[in-house]
This record gives sequence, C-alpha cells and structure tokens, in this order.
Amino acid sequence: MSSDQAGSTGIEAGSTRATESRPTPAKATRTAAATAGAAPAGRSRGPALDAACAAAVDLARAAAVEEAGEAGTVGAHLGAEAEADRVVVHRFAALLPGYPGWAWSVVVTRASRSRLVTVSDVVLLPDEGAVRPPAWVPWSERLRPGDVGVGDLLPTAADDPRLVLRPLEVDEIDDPDPLLEPGLGRPRVLSALGREEAAERWYAGEPGPAAQIAKVAPAHCGTCGFHIRVVGTLSRLFGVCANELAPDDARVTSVDHGCGAHSEALVAPSERPESLPE
Repeated sequence: MSSDQAGSTGIEAGSTRATESRPTPAKATRTAAATAGAAPAGRSRGPALDAACAAAVDLARAAAVEEAGEAGTVGAHLGAEAEADRVVVHRFAALLPGYPGWAWSVVVTRASRSRLVTVSDVVLLPDEGAVRPPAWVPWSERLRPGDVGVGDLLPTAADDPRLVLRPLEVDEIDDPDPLLEPGLGRPRVLSALGREEAAERWYAGEPGPAAQIAKVAPAHCGTCGFHIRVVGTLSRLFGVCANELAPDDARVTSVDHGCGAHSEALVAPSERPESLPE
C-alpha cells in the first residue's frame, strides 16, 4: 500500500469516526426530549391529572349528594387531585351538622382510550382542622379496678406475668419470721368461736358463693391463679383476691366464690408468644 493510499485511508477512517460520534438531527431531538421529561434523580413523578376526570365535577357532586341523601349537605368544590393514572379525587365541603372541616371525597376514573368517566367511590373524610374523635384505646388499657360486674368476663393473656403454670416457677417466700403458729408475738388471737363466726359471716355475705356475681361466674376462686389462700385454719375455705381488675381485689373470698375476672375465664392471645419451657 502506498503512502498516498495509507493517508487517504486514514482520512476516510477518521472521517467515519467523526461522523459516527456526531448525533443525527433526529437522534438529537429524541435525546433532548428524554432529558427534558426525565425526573430529577431520587424523585419520582406523580400521576398526571387526567383532563376528562378532572372536568367531571358535576358527576362527582351528584354522587356525593346521592351518598349524603340531601343536596344541602354538599358544599363548594374544594379541588381535584390525581390519585393514579386516569383516577382523580374530587373534594367537596361537608355541611353536615357535627362535621366541621370534613369533606366529601369522590373518586372518578375512566378506562384507557375511553372518554366515559365513572364514579368509583364516595367517602366522607376529615380535612385540615376537622373535628375528630379521640384516639381509640384498646379495652385492655381502658379497664379500671371495679369495672368487672355481674356476668362480665375478663380475659387474661396466655403469658400474663402475674400467673405461672407450674408451682416450681413461683418465687420462694423469704420471711424471717417463722410461721410456727398464727398470732405469734401477739397478746391475744382469735378463738375457735371467733374464727367460726368470721367464717360464717364471710361465707354468707358478698365474699361467699351466694353473691350474685358468683352465681354467674364461669369458675370458682379456688381454681383461679389470682386466688391466694389465707394461712391457718381458714385456708381450706378462704383466700384473698390478687387481681387488681377484679371487683374483689385485696378482699377475702371463699374458694367457691367467683367473678368474671377468673384467670382462665377467657385466655386472650399473647402479644409476645413464647414457647413454654419443657
């Protein structure tokens, strides 16, 4: 190959590379359009407001009036927002008594390549400054001592920390005073007659099985995990309730007394389920 041919070939090759690196007018136009329409990095573009759905104000108002049942409860049009492609939410002021600041929200939409707009949903929603009810509090947090009445049942969680399944899991009582006999160190203690009279009085009264709340209870205190037996000769018949939500909390009850706060009346699912030790 001669030097002239080599030079000619080099010029032609260079010209070819230059031509390939220069965008054509059509390609440049497409690139500019894509760049202009691209969303900034890290941000996504929201749906565009569909013109046909946005213009369907009368249709949306009619749907709100139908839902409200009275035209006077649907006020001025507050605006329209795009919720998705071809889905628009129209908002109208709510003129209902007791609902200041609320708005009727009407969702309208249309099918692709169709100009027919239809109503998808109508709902009354709170707007800025709307009067709203207080936050909902679970029933378990609303309960107070004494709330359990006749016929009521109070569930306890399966892993209630106040209850255990095995006697070995109960902490040992560390009492420096030996319980050799009731009343040790006191000048006088109850006689047999005094204990008998107390037992008869308690058993026949509200702590006994004849109480109305005990008649409708699901089970007796003797089988309740919150029942603490008293010490001494009355231990076979009486105990003390240790459930703060029960009506008899810190009171003496007979073993065949009962209420709806029985530990096994209703066992609610645990919020933190854990397997029991083997």
